[in-house]
Amino acid sequence: MITTAKYIFVTGGVTSSLGKGIIAASLAKLLQSQGYRVTIQKLDPYINVDPGTLNPYEHGECYVTEDGAETDLDLGHYERFLNVPTSQANNVTTGRIYQSVIQKERRGEFLGKTVQVVPHITDEIKHRIQLLGKSGDYDIIITEIGGTVGDIESLPYIEAVRQLRWDLGEQNGIVIHLTLVPYLAAAGELKTKPTQHSVKTLMESGVQADILVCRTEHHLPIELRRKLALFCNVREEAVIQSIDASTIYDVPNLMLKEGLDTVVLKKLGLESSTPDITKWNQFLARHKNPKTEITIGLIGKYVELQDSYKSILEAFIHAGAENEVKVNIESVHSEYINKENVKLKLGHLDGILVAPGFGERGIEGKIDAVQYVRENNVPYFGICLGMQMAVIEFARNVLGLKDADSTEMNPKTTNPVIDLMEDQKGITEKGGTMRLGAWDCELKIGSVVRDIYKAENIKERHRHRYEFNGSYKQAMEDAGMKATGLNPDTGLVEIIELPNHPWFVGVQYHPEYKSTVANPHPLFVGFVKAALNYKKKNAGVRMAQN
Repeated sequence: MITTAKYIFVTGGVTSSLGKGIIAASLAKLLQSQGYRVTIQKLDPYINVDPGTLNPYEHGECYVTEDGAETDLDLGHYERFLNVPTSQANNVTTGRIYQSVIQKERRGEFLGKTVQVVPHITDEIKHRIQLLGKSGDYDIIITEIGGTVGDIESLPYIEAVRQLRWDLGEQNGIVIHLTLVPYLAAAGELKTKPTQHSVKTLMESGVQADILVCRTEHHLPIELRRKLALFCNVREEAVIQSIDASTIYDVPNLMLKEGLDTVVLKKLGLESSTPDITKWNQFLARHKNPKTEITIGLIGKYVELQDSYKSILEAFIHAGAENEVKVNIESVHSEYINKENVKLKLGHLDGILVAPGFGERGIEGKIDAVQYVRENNVPYFGICLGMQMAVIEFARNVLGLKDADSTEMNPKTTNPVIDLMEDQKGITEKGGTMRLGAWDCELKIGSVVRDIYKAENIKERHRHRYEFNGSYKQAMEDAGMKATGLNPDTGLVEIIELPNHPWFVGVQYHPEYKSTVANPHPLFVGFVKAALNYKKKNAGVRMAQN
């Protein structure tokens, strides 16, 4: 343990989507594997207070922390790599910064001074950056700055980094600049000029990069690295190649081979040793060498953008490796499913997951999908809205309540089997007002989920406004759908099962948020195993049909 937290700032240049989050998470993994206590935070330059009100098409999924923060999806990468929970302090947005400063101004905390970007906004940014460091829980804080160097909205963050590096001293704060070295096929060569201009733009803001991480499709020759070192004013060993990888889980090993962790620790004045990533590589070996494969249908309404369901897709990777199975995900848009084509679209799949979502678009397709898998004994996993769709389908087609619905989609239904939570009634603001964060759940004896979790009580993360209407619970259970997970304080139904089905589980919470490389989520592990058993059982039937 070190007495004062050290800071690593990760900036990006040339273009967006280079993978700052993956580089930050990979470096953190290597440092953690050497005994350092590490966390990562994300500074997002957009003016939304948080991504909770953003459409998934805008910004990918909204990730939720244990303490109920709606955050950027990069925090999911941080947790999956480090197996350490994040919190409200790990994600800061421009909206939150300005909101805080304006509230202070209204309270008169600035003693009548003119409130300006410098020093008031930059001071607030510096305060947020250092919150995690002052807790005493971490040796190293990695701070990823969203956006691209040169963006207007990122300028206050870059200025805050400039000031903070001065305050911290040389060995307590360093900058890693992630950039692109493009390959021009027509010329047959890699070009360094975009990186040079990106570093120059950063320097114009008063910040000198200590380390360059260069995204590339081709290996960087030594001559090119020397050129970058010379023109970008960094040492040659600080020019790190980040070549395209087949999986994000290869990146820690690639960064280890490049010596990124060694260079970082040297610049921070810390001792380095050989990282122990044995368990990580055992996971990677299972992931890359599956014994068989299955195909899971992901039924959703945002399937055009993979980042909309990023945590679910990663949870399947973790669960697949645990079962030594390659999990192929087939995205199926729920808007295009109906009773006439449901068998054609789903009949070849080994399992179905109905994904979370909001609003009425694509709802009937999800319900038709649930009916198909229930009646044909296909393994089913419903998450949040996916659980609610299972309840509606069962109420309509088993209980005979033909107009059963959720009041989210049909406020006038006479059978609101899914209804607005009592504490949500009267709430008009959208941001940060849902049921969020980790809540307790008691698992019933003899249930599938209790056997899977191997526990009586669990805590899982939520993000919803609507719930299973408890007035229909007895009728549902009498007809065969069991409520096997309940909140001990409110009685809220958290989990439903069909005991006479091979594997049919719906959960109100989001288990995907807690799946990591080190601890694959047990529900995903159990679902993948059930899908594999289903495939084996039906292999002969499918061969005969073909």
